Amino acid sequence: MGTAAYLDVFGSIYEVIRALQQNGYTVEDLPDSPQALMAAVIHDAQAQHQSPELNIAYRMSVEEYERFTPYSVRLEENWGPPPGQLNSDGQNLLIYGKHFGNVFIGVQPTFGYEGDPMRLLFSRSASPHHGFAAFYTYLERLWQADAVLHFGTHGSLEFMPGKQMGMSGECYPDNLIGMIPNLYYYAANNPSEATIAKRRSYAATISYLTPPAENAGLYKGLKELSDLIGSYQTLKDSGRGIPIVNTIVEQCRLVNLDKDIDLPTADAKDLSAPERDNLIGLVYRKLMEIESRLLPCGLHVIGKPPSAQEAIATLVNIANLDREEEGILSLPRIIANSIACDIEEIYHNSDRGILADVERLQDITLASRAAVSALVQAQVDADGRVARIAKLNFFNLGKKAPWIEALHQAGYPKVDADALKPLFEYLEFCLEQICADNELGGLLKGLEGEYILPGPGGDPIRNPDVLPTGKNIHALDPQSIPTAAAVKSAAIVVERLLERQRQDNGGNWPETIACVLWGTDNIKTYGESLAQILWMVGVKPVSDALGRVNKLELIPLAELGRPRIDVVVNCSGVFRDLFINQMNLLDRGIKMAAEAEEPLELNFIRKHALEQAQELGINVRQAATRVFSNASGSYSSNVNLAVENSSWEEESELQEMYLKRKSFAFDSDNPGMMSQERRIFETALKSADVTFQNLDSSEISLTDVSHYFDSDPTKIVATLREDGKKPAAYIADTTTANAQVRTLSETVRLDARTKLLNPKWYEGMLSHGYEGVRELSKRLVNTMGWSATAGAVDNWIYEDTNTTFIQDEEMSQRLMNLNPHSFRRMVGTLLEVNSRGYWDTSDDNLDRLRELYAEVEDRIEGVES
Repeated sequence: MGTAAYLDVFGSIYEVIRALQQNGYTVEDLPDSPQALMAAVIHDAQAQHQSPELNIAYRMSVEEYERFTPYSVRLEENWGPPPGQLNSDGQNLLIYGKHFGNVFIGVQPTFGYEGDPMRLLFSRSASPHHGFAAFYTYLERLWQADAVLHFGTHGSLEFMPGKQMGMSGECYPDNLIGMIPNLYYYAANNPSEATIAKRRSYAATISYLTPPAENAGLYKGLKELSDLIGSYQTLKDSGRGIPIVNTIVEQCRLVNLDKDIDLPTADAKDLSAPERDNLIGLVYRKLMEIESRLLPCGLHVIGKPPSAQEAIATLVNIANLDREEEGILSLPRIIANSIACDIEEIYHNSDRGILADVERLQDITLASRAAVSALVQAQVDADGRVARIAKLNFFNLGKKAPWIEALHQAGYPKVDADALKPLFEYLEFCLEQICADNELGGLLKGLEGEYILPGPGGDPIRNPDVLPTGKNIHALDPQSIPTAAAVKSAAIVVERLLERQRQDNGGNWPETIACVLWGTDNIKTYGESLAQILWMVGVKPVSDALGRVNKLELIPLAELGRPRIDVVVNCSGVFRDLFINQMNLLDRGIKMAAEAEEPLELNFIRKHALEQAQELGINVRQAATRVFSNASGSYSSNVNLAVENSSWEEESELQEMYLKRKSFAFDSDNPGMMSQERRIFETALKSADVTFQNLDSSEISLTDVSHYFDSDPTKIVATLREDGKKPAAYIADTTTANAQVRTLSETVRLDARTKLLNPKWYEGMLSHGYEGVRELSKRLVNTMGWSATAGAVDNWIYEDTNTTFIQDEEMSQRLMNLNPHSFRRMVGTLLEVNSRGYWDTSDDNLDRLRELYAEVEDRIEGVES
């Protein structure tokens, strides 16, 4: 075990061990609480992996290690002779963890190269160190485990060097896991990395639920702003309307919304009534965007499903999507139809800030929540769980269903009951699945050697078939994407992206867009982001009779109605492993466009390929290479590890890591090899006007994980461009039915407002004690990553973080008491962002941070003040 995405690790381990105990496993001396269990394993609740505070379960001599680990000789090239510096006391290799009868809780060692910037820079990939190898040798050869359970998304084992699939005796994942059956708790929303765990470490991946989602809500100054808008709507036609608008503009500046909304410098009396309405509409829309954003609150505990009430926000978002294949209309569409409106038009007008439609959309949103809440209330028992009784068929009983009653009370008396019937039957089914629990049952079956029922992984809102959890996750047929529905959705997002770019860039088309492709995103969306790139280029995927996508057609320019946009595609290592056929498809499509005899002003791919061919002395087809990733068996740019470990001096080091590790090209003319083509990569990147990534799930956003900034080339492009101009950076958010394209900075601000600085989010995290503080610390480090790679973080975000967690003495003491190590990291991160020039603040703030750092250091070292 180690850390795990969205999981309360020790709370979950405790529940699992209790379940084992109740099912006949020999468990000895189990403490009486998760906190006591944690203390038994790691002595100090805040001990880090390399800390001597970790409990030592076994000391393995070098002779014993070499005898039982025949591949250890191969590790010496990177790590020298054993025992080495990691997981070692200088003489023996140390196995961290603790035995509880026939159950051993072990702490998986780290990669081991995080703190060394040179190793990060020059190592093509991670490799196991002696301590890492000793850990797995102990499990198989010495302790002789019957099975191993890797606890939570994700560990290091499956990302060790070796082939991408079909492991051999030369591949480290195969060496490490040996012959031990490998069960693995994995977040249900991450089927791509779960597939890597299956392919490379033979894992049975048992899904667990991510925490229940809630709407972010409004707080502090944002709540005051909402109240002011309510006053304006009531009093706008009176003499008080104009002063209220001036107060709203002033309040917007106080809460930093002036970065998101173009606020007037003139007095509100100099604006026309429609202009004032439009301004208030834009502010109201931004507040509703913040308020309704879904966020996971707290951490999940294995075997503890959410209550029905906790599932409401998830159900509302399931109801917000049309499901054409099921013949189900979305709830907002049904409500809009009842008032003779088109929901798409309402979305479009609301995005433009037309006040009447912003209000209308908010009314529809509130009515949707009321209707879904009525469904839940009809299905729960006194304990808040889904009642185990036969469903009441309100339609056949001649009664008005409670959700119809709720919609009538909300002001929608003409809703179509026939359209609502299949939707709410579907929502009833989804409610049962969300609140079901087979996470412990699935594990126990696996440990008994029985069949674990398979099920898809992905976003439970887009695909509720992911539920209930406790299934053995699978992904999808990689040849089946992109689907027709994904292509349709992709076209909408691309047109919005191009429209937004032209709006921000004087009406000019972007010539090159640098894009990132993720494995998980494309599984969840059935290839939407892949289809986006094909649409930018102007090629259409064609399915065969079996639904496999293996052909492309060039869309005629007249039909496309715009120029073909050049792209530079960087695929994650996981995408490369799972979707090599799609990389082949992409490369073929781009080269088709490059070779098309079309005017250069309408085909930027051909324009740039011709220029590159001349500059580099290669042919046009080679120059049109645009699909890049890591070398085979390698993952990540390591920029995330460098940022997380503060093991870098200049941004140029981070950029060098990215260019060195992510410049391996895929060539459909020679599909068996990923060869380094750094010159072509850099030449293609330097023409980029735009960098672009997708967000497809409310559970994972830009600052939740480090992967997003790890793959972002924004500052790299600025360095490579001859004019030094930083490209525009955009993020597509398809987490709701009304897809949005925002700038990267807008998205980072939205993330900060809805999570890091939002009391609902951080109090939900802090309810889990030391692990909650670690989540806060991790999010702050990831925010710094966006400063380092893209310069996308406003000063006020760091300032408000300091105000919320440091200047508030009660809060700072609370964080220090819960987890001094993670609190020290938060304080250190704020000092670091200042020293790197990302945050300008007062000397008083910096003095306070330095004092706190010294204080928490003393606390950790046991020095009494």
